[in-house]
Amino acid sequence: MSLLASLSAAHQQIERGLTALQSPALLAARLYVGWQFWKAGVLKYQSWDTTLDLFREEYQVPLLSPEAAAWLGTAGELAFPALLFVGLASRLAALGLSAVNVMAVVAYAHVLFTDGFEAAVGQHVLWGVLLAMIALWGGGRLSLDALLAGRRRTPVGAGAPQAAS
Repeated sequence: MSLLASLSAAHQQIERGLTALQSPALLAARLYVGWQFWKAGVLKYQSWDTTLDLFREEYQVPLLSPEAAAWLGTAGELAFPALLFVGLASRLAALGLSAVNVMAVVAYAHVLFTDGFEAAVGQHVLWGVLLAMIALWGGGRLSLDALLAGRRRTPVGAGAPQAAS
C-alpha cells in the first residue's frame, strides 16, 4: 500500500470517528449555551424590579424602551433555550439567542470593553461560536428536529423513520 493510500485510509477512518461525534457535540453545545441564557432569564424574571432598574439605568439598549428591552431580552433568554434543550427549531433558536447575545454585548459595551472584563467578552464570543455551529449544522441527530424530519421523509407504511442530522 502506498503512503498516499495509507494516509487516505487513515483520514477516512478519522473522518468516520469525528462524524460520529457531531451529534453528541451539537447536543452538548445546545445544552451548555442554552443553560447559560436560561439561568440569566430565570434570574431576570425572578428579580423583575431589579431587571427593570438595570435596563433603565445600566444597560444601553438602542432603539427600544428599557421596558420593551427587558421584556424581549427576558423572553428570548427563556424561550430560545427551551427550544435548544429539546432540539426543536434549533437553527431558529440559535439565531434568536445570537441576537440576544449580540444585544447584550452592545447594551453593556461601556463596561465589557474596559480593562478587566476580557473574560466576560470571551464568554460571549464562546457562546456566539457555539450558536453559530448550531445555526449552521442544526440540532444534530439527538434532537426533535431530526425526529420530525425523519417522520416527514418516511412514506406511510414504509417502516421506521430514518435519523436525520
